[in-house]
Amino acid sequence: MKEIKAYVHANRIAGVIAALKASDAWNAPGGAEHNLTAYVVKGSLLPLDDAERHYSLDLGDEVVEEYKLELHCSEEHVDELVAIIRREARTGRPGAGWIYVNPVDQAVQAD
Repeated sequence: MKEIKAYVHANRIAGVIAALKASDAWNAPGGAEHNLTAYVVKGSLLPLDDAERHYSLDLGDEVVEEYKLELHCSEEHVDELVAIIRREARTGRPGAGWIYVNPVDQAVQAD
C-alpha cells in the first residue's frame, strides 16, 4: 500500500478529485482500499495571482491557502493516480505544486 500526498491550488482541487474518482484505478476491483482526504492548509506554493497572496500574522510570512490531498491506494495504482493528479493540478508554473509517494507499512481498518 502507498500514500500519495499532493499540494494543490484551490482552483484545481475539484477537478483533481473528480478525475481521481472517474479513473480506472479508483473504480478497479478492490477500490474500497482507496482513502482520499483533503485538508485546507496554509503553505508556501507560489501564488498564481495576487488574489492568492495572504500574509499570516501567526506564521509571520506570506502564505497561500492550498489543499493537501492524502490518498491511500494499492501499489499497482500509484502511477495512474499520480499521473491524474499531475495532469489535473497543473498550473503551468514551476513550483506550483508537489506530489509525494510514501510506503505504508501497515493499515488497520477500524470496525
